[in-house]
Amino acid sequence: MPRMLDVRGLQCPLPVLKARKVLGTMAPGEEIEVLATDPAARIDFRHFCDTAGHVLVAASEEGEVLRFVIAKGA
Repeated sequence: MPRMLDVRGLQCPLPVLKARKVLGTMAPGEEIEVLATDPAARIDFRHFCDTAGHVLVAASEEGEVLRFVIAKGA
């Protein structure tokens, strides 16, 4: 079960910064589920994973809520 991070209501760059902080405390392969409402998060989390070496396992939308599952990279 992935850890949860609720950053709904926060705007760029705070959702990614908070996710980076939590990922820093996790072991490689562990997953975090992030809930966000900032439309920019669609692009931000993909870019963050690509540049930081993490894996974007899933990305989905339900209404205004964006859901990302990220696995920490090595």
